Amino acid sequence: MIDGRTDCAAPCDGLPSLRSGRWGRMDGVTADHYFSAEPAAPEKRSRIAFTAAGRSYDLAVAAGVFSAGRLDPGTAVLLRKGDLPTAATSGTLLDLGCGYGPIACVLASEAPATTVYAVDVNSRARDLTAENAAALGLADRVRVAAPDEVPADVIFEQIWSNPPTHVGKAELHALLVRWLPRLAPGGVGWLVINRNLGGDSLHTWLTSLGWDVARTASQRGFRVLRVTGKTD
Repeated sequence: MIDGRTDCAAPCDGLPSLRSGRWGRMDGVTADHYFSAEPAAPEKRSRIAFTAAGRSYDLAVAAGVFSAGRLDPGTAVLLRKGDLPTAATSGTLLDLGCGYGPIACVLASEAPATTVYAVDVNSRARDLTAENAAALGLADRVRVAAPDEVPADVIFEQIWSNPPTHVGKAELHALLVRWLPRLAPGGVGWLVINRNLGGDSLHTWLTSLGWDVARTASQRGFRVLRVTGKTD
């Protein structure tokens, strides 16, 4: 996920590659990042309150995870402009790059007949997501996991993500190539991307791979992309 801050002058096409062949441990990353597997920063705790789809949420957050100071603007746009699941939605959903769990908690609250996988490389983020889901009575339906812990045979009716553009274009592309093919037939992916960090180029790249991509909203500098089954 991204936090709306443009810490580089170029879009994600110009970001250095921080690849290690696996989302999470990337060669060349020496500082403590929200995409670090084991954050070194002291676990300074706080809470973030927000409203989504008419429900109020008050979630625990800590230093060393994504957007620890506020609900990320991109996440807010995604939750406002994406077509959230409803009580009629069933099956399995994915929050990819869950952070402390705002998207996973909203999905599970809105769609009580679903199971939601909340996936993140950051162990502290996973712990917070599990804690927040439990506090909302969602622990039985929110399955928190590291990427390699998700069973290979699980497919998703919906994938929701504010993906980590700051890991670099190559790593971001590898992340989406890994997970988008796990959409069920007729499934849909919802992505939010900062326009200044490669939102339009990512749209073009996904289309070049055969995905059907529609920009459904553009707000506060963010693109909301709806991704559906490959056209080939």
